Amino acid sequence: MGALTVGYTQETTTQMTLLAEEKITKTKQVRVPIYRVTLVREGKMPTYESRIRSSATASAILQEYLADTDREHFVILMLDQKNQVIGIHTVSIGSLSASVVHPRETFKAAILANAAAIICGHQHLSGDCQPSREDRSITQRLKEAGALLGINLLDHVIVGGEGRYFSFADENLL
Repeated sequence: MGALTVGYTQETTTQMTLLAEEKITKTKQVRVPIYRVTLVREGKMPTYESRIRSSATASAILQEYLADTDREHFVILMLDQKNQVIGIHTVSIGSLSASVVHPRETFKAAILANAAAIICGHQHLSGDCQPSREDRSITQRLKEAGALLGINLLDHVIVGGEGRYFSFADENLL
């Protein structure tokens, strides 16, 4: 009887070798990072009224918090369901006349603080409280993002010099 020969091509042999190596080679273990997200209280600020009843109350808190700043700061007042301020967070510190604001950073602290609503605020160092085109645009984006997250944007207050302020809510721009 003649020997039985099986014809293997070079390609078939190479494929079989690779398959055998895959079965022998252990998968390399990788490490997946584990994170813990925390909200850290950095201090407290005295105020006469911590419950927001009007844009004037919000403006007074913002003016006190933003006093003596040399660059534009964009901040949020985080509120509970009764409009009690549960915290203030500086979202962005910009230049003399501008600040970069993104909804992701704006709502991050509000989510961690379990805020029911926020009031945005920033100062115009020029003293002119009128909103710019960018102020109007970011306010609309934040309103839409807040609606998706279930955190209401109650107002955006721009503070200027000598106690002056502009409220988007008072002007029916929200």
